[in-house]
Amino acid sequence: MDVGKLPELLSLSGHPVGFGGCRNAGTNFDCCEYNISVFDDKSGESIHDISGNLIKLHHCSLSESNVLILTQLENLTILHDEQWKLRMFLAQIKEKKEKISNSFTQSCLVDAGIFANKSREEAKSNEPFAAVWVKCASYFLADALFSINSKRPSPAHMMEITRNLKKNEINQTFSLVHQILGIERASTSVLARMVKSTVGFSDMVENNGNSKIIKRKYDYMVENSLLSDCYFYLGYINRNNIIKIKNQIHKNPEYIHVLKVALDIESDHLIVDKQANALLQRINELLVDIKDKK
Repeated sequence: MDVGKLPELLSLSGHPVGFGGCRNAGTNFDCCEYNISVFDDKSGESIHDISGNLIKLHHCSLSESNVLILTQLENLTILHDEQWKLRMFLAQIKEKKEKISNSFTQSCLVDAGIFANKSREEAKSNEPFAAVWVKCASYFLADALFSINSKRPSPAHMMEITRNLKKNEINQTFSLVHQILGIERASTSVLARMVKSTVGFSDMVENNGNSKIIKRKYDYMVENSLLSDCYFYLGYINRNNIIKIKNQIHKNPEYIHVLKVALDIESDHLIVDKQANALLQRINELLVDIKDKK
C-alpha cells in the first residue's frame, strides 16, 4: 500500500499527518494495521478499511505532553506537513528523548505499583476484580521494562522482542511478568475463548471497529503458531481498554464475566495476593534503581 496517499484518501490533507507503528518500523506482520497520526487537536482513534488494509487513525495535538503518546510518536515518518509544524514538533521530541523515556518508565512503574496495591487490597476482601488489577500491573511493568531497554511498546511484537533482549538482572523481571500473566497457559482452545471476549469487550468500551484488528491479528498469530505472542497481545489490548473505564468498572459488574475469560484470570485470591506482593517488591526495587541513577 502506498502510505503517501493516505492523507488524501482519508481527507486529512488540511492537517499535519504522520506514519508510525510497527509498519513504519519494519517489524510488522502481514496482518498488522497502518498507524496514521493526524494532528487536528482532537483525541481518540478510528478504524478505516481501504482496499482490505486496516488503518488505525490516531487523533493528536502538536502540544501533546502525555509521555505515553510522545513515546509512540518518536520515530514518526512525516506524510503531510505543509507548514513544517510537525517537523519542528518531532525535533523537540527527539531533543527531549531521554527525559521522555525516563518519565515514561517512571510513570509505568508507578501505575504498576498502584494496580498491584489495588489488587492486594481487593484480594484480601475477595473482590472479583482483584485478579484483573494484578494483570494490569504486570502489563505496566512490561511497558516499563521495554522503556528501560529503549524499546517502544508494541503489543503484537513484544514477546518476540523480549526473547532477543540481553540477559541481565533487569530483564529477568520478564519471567515474573510472564508467570503472573500465565503465558504458559496459551493454547488454541484458551485463545479461542479469550479472543471472543476480547472482541466483545473492545466493542463495549471502544466501539470503533478496533475489534476487526484484534480478530485479524488473532487469526494470523494462531495460524503461525505464535500462541504465547497472541496470549500476551490479547491481554495487553484488554489492559488498555480496562484503563479507559477504570473509574467506572465497579459500576458494571457484568464486565467481570467478560474479563474472566478475556484475561484468563486466576480465581484463587491467595495466589493473586502473592502475585501482587511479588510485583510490588520488584517495582519498588526498580524505582530505587532509577532514582539512584539520576
